[in-house]
Amino acid sequence: MKQVRCLSSCLLMLSISIACSYAANIPSKKGMTVKGIVTDTEKNPIAGVVVNDGVHFTQTDEKGYYYLPSDFNQSKFVYVSVPADYKPIVRNALPTGYYAPLDQSKKTNRHDFQLEKRTAADNDFTFIAISDPQVKNQKQLERFRAETVSDLEATLRTLNGKEVYGMVLGDIVGDAMQLFAPYKDAISRLGLTMYHTIGNHDFDLKYAALSNSQNPDEWGEYAFGDHFGPTDYSFNAGKAHIISMKDIDYHGQKKYEENFTPAQLEWLKKDLSYVQPGSLILLNIHAPVANRSHKGAGNARNAAQLFEILKGYKVHIFSGHTHFYENRMVTPDIYEHNIGAACGAWWAGDVNRCGAPNGYLLVNVQGDDISWQYKATERPLDYQFHVYRPGEFQSQPEYLVVNLWDYDPAWTIQYDEDGIEKKGALEAFDDEDQDFITMKKGKGTGYHTLHLFRVRPSSDKVKKITITATNRFGQSFHQTVDL
Repeated sequence: MKQVRCLSSCLLMLSISIACSYAANIPSKKGMTVKGIVTDTEKNPIAGVVVNDGVHFTQTDEKGYYYLPSDFNQSKFVYVSVPADYKPIVRNALPTGYYAPLDQSKKTNRHDFQLEKRTAADNDFTFIAISDPQVKNQKQLERFRAETVSDLEATLRTLNGKEVYGMVLGDIVGDAMQLFAPYKDAISRLGLTMYHTIGNHDFDLKYAALSNSQNPDEWGEYAFGDHFGPTDYSFNAGKAHIISMKDIDYHGQKKYEENFTPAQLEWLKKDLSYVQPGSLILLNIHAPVANRSHKGAGNARNAAQLFEILKGYKVHIFSGHTHFYENRMVTPDIYEHNIGAACGAWWAGDVNRCGAPNGYLLVNVQGDDISWQYKATERPLDYQFHVYRPGEFQSQPEYLVVNLWDYDPAWTIQYDEDGIEKKGALEAFDDEDQDFITMKKGKGTGYHTLHLFRVRPSSDKVKKITITATNRFGQSFHQTVDL
């Protein structure tokens, strides 16, 4: 397959060179194979915009010009890291105006970019992290449309016109490249700007990743790039620097390692060199980097190198891949949210492997502070945990069990019997979630979640139990069950 032949159509759709053609003559520079100009919608040049090709970085000069010495066998896109004072062109919920594919049939590529200037700083916005839609057929796509997209529409209506950025954390499809287009149609009417991270099931399984390919005309990320652009990119919103990176080292035919390549880690170093130390970083990846459950299976192998690069920033990492929910504070300044999947346990029902419901994470960003709350699909926003009465959790027949999926050590859980608080009654334990086992018709997989808590009621005369769970932001959630 000569994939490069298809790039001409991408150029027509994604490049906005024609719109900026008034800058007819940008001088050439020796050794530079890519050049262009970045302007606003009034055709004013924008200086200081970071531009890269996945390997080389530069900034626009006072005329808005940029130059890059791109190797077209290595680099397939040129793209800008949109400054916080601007926003990209958005069509059908997708940001398309910040990148352009490179044409290796031309000795020199010119790509101009046009950004829309904001009228005011956007320091208060909502970020929505969505993990693993993973649709592999039309039936699953319709569930995604009817359940996830419909739920997102309802959530967006509650946000009172705030700026909203979405990020799908990979496995958009399940090895079904033909579903990228109908997936895009499904999200096209959402009132947000939706970005995408590549997952292992978003590679064309016939080919290795570009970094592993023996043929620069055939690479596994091509279909993803044709629909969504580069795999490693960044943009700025308010005081946050938002990054998406590939952490799947793909070899073709579903063979891969969860890993960052050395070249990607160098890319990240260069990207962060333009970001003030201490800034808020929202890093989006597919495979997690810090899970403890399941012996860390699914974690990126070289996560320690990633953490070293991220030192000195205030970092929240959002990941998927595992189809279970786990939070981990790696250091006081690095926190990972490995969130539940939109498809749960591969559309088998309504829960993930850990019992967390199908859903997505709502993140409120105010300046350089963030707060978050998981939103279960087709459930009220305050549904933050599930309570099993004694006898309902088969491996714990004498216990009342609480599954608190967004748990981290900052949560507190209060247990009341008939209106009287019993301090310290609940104890943490690990086990396989009962809802998941029931959904799988009694067949567990052996995955033990770490966000389960249990308590044995003090007597058989207890009639009513109330659980109150309070998160690190002081939000309390209540459930009362009758025994």
